[in-house]
Amino acid sequence: MEEISVMEKKGFNFIDLGRIDYASALLEQHRYFDKLLKEKVERKSVCSGVLLFCEHPPVITFGRSAKESNLLVSECLLKEKGIESFHIDRGGDVTYHGPGQITGYPIFDIEYWNIGLKEYIYRIEEVVIRFLSSYGVKGERLDGATGVWIEPSGRSARKICAIGVRSSRYVTMHGFALNINTDLTYFSLINPCGFTDKGVTSLAKELGCVVDLEKAKLQLSGLFAEVFP
Repeated sequence: MEEISVMEKKGFNFIDLGRIDYASALLEQHRYFDKLLKEKVERKSVCSGVLLFCEHPPVITFGRSAKESNLLVSECLLKEKGIESFHIDRGGDVTYHGPGQITGYPIFDIEYWNIGLKEYIYRIEEVVIRFLSSYGVKGERLDGATGVWIEPSGRSARKICAIGVRSSRYVTMHGFALNINTDLTYFSLINPCGFTDKGVTSLAKELGCVVDLEKAKLQLSGLFAEVFP
């Protein structure tokens, strides 16, 4: 795990975990999630929470509604390639995390903002849409599918950000995966989010150049502070 950087935002703390293996990041999530949930139950009051950013080594995760058929290779082949896999309790199907991707885990008490889970996901999408817009890229929503897409209604519809969350007593965990400089060849190992007729993309692919990841993290965390004031 790299050195953790912490920045206090208006309504929550932002922590950059750097590059960290998925299992360790999951432990960090549970640590903050359990703490926030305990404080909420014991104090009977709401508070904001913490926003975790990180990068993972190559890993494939399966959500609660994932179908094993959406993994297109054997578990043995994943091991040969050094790719870990985890079955977790977030919503959604199968997705990939890896270097060059900003994976964000908002551990938020969304009652602090007086919103429900649907609005919470909408706001995460809004953060990403505003972020992409700052690079001249038009991100959009797709009816019936969470996340952020490029040209969602066309034949070349492609997903740039996946979202899958879990909540208990309005306290959230898991979150989003935004492809910045991600090696997209890894997505050929799966049907991303269960889709067989849509593609995936990254900001670097859309722009045709590598993006400063550290700058992108600061921009994205700032937008979270705007959308979750």
